[in-house]
Amino acid sequence: MQANLGFDANAMWQVQAIEKTQISGISKVIVFVGDKTGKQQPYRFAFFTTPDEQHIIVGDRIIPFGEHPFAEYRTVMQQKANGPYRGSAAKDLEIVEFADFQCPHCKAAQANMDKLVTDFPKARIVFQNDPLPSIHPESVKAAEYGVCVAKMGGSTAFFQYAAAVFEGQEGLSSADGATLTLNSSSSKAGLDPEKVAACASTPETKAAVDASMELSKDVDVAQVPTLLVNGRAVPANAPYETLKEIIEFQAKQDGIAQ
Repeated sequence: MQANLGFDANAMWQVQAIEKTQISGISKVIVFVGDKTGKQQPYRFAFFTTPDEQHIIVGDRIIPFGEHPFAEYRTVMQQKANGPYRGSAAKDLEIVEFADFQCPHCKAAQANMDKLVTDFPKARIVFQNDPLPSIHPESVKAAEYGVCVAKMGGSTAFFQYAAAVFEGQEGLSSADGATLTLNSSSSKAGLDPEKVAACASTPETKAAVDASMELSKDVDVAQVPTLLVNGRAVPANAPYETLKEIIEFQAKQDGIAQ
């Protein structure tokens, strides 16, 4: 509980019960959570522990738990989060953003991302494509263009492209509009849009986007935009001060000097 809620100095919790279940090795835990100010109505939080004592079951989700609950996903990110990045080349403090170019919430979260770049210069802040084509039909194409922009122009060009795509997001509402928007965004990143488009149509590019989407599933990203802060999932569009508190807390938990 400390690892999950300790970032908030006002948070309070009390374990009310640990109950055996009919399944060996699985216990039901009931916790009441509130805050020291009394402004928050205390609520009951129930979950099941797994036999390995490293995970809990909440609803239909299996969530890392224990003293270092985010260590496994942190390792996965260090090994597989290969998207363009801003900030440090080192992965001591790694903030990985999973986002969809056609998602309005992802667009809104970019203000937070830009602030994080300024406030955490020692962090490595990575962008991973996580398009949702069933909701946003042009999101995969935008991701494919982004892969090619990064490949051809590096991370600096990619983030110029990304800023332009998010700014012109309304243009992604149709196939023709998406082509115009993505070509324009590629030009703003200093690249030839015809070459970017040709690259975007290749099997290799599709495979790169698919791999990023698979990585999202591997670390149980439930929605976009989501950040993994050294493996810890945080909504990227959370209030900025809360987001900053969580990152500072997680860095301290992992022994990283700021």
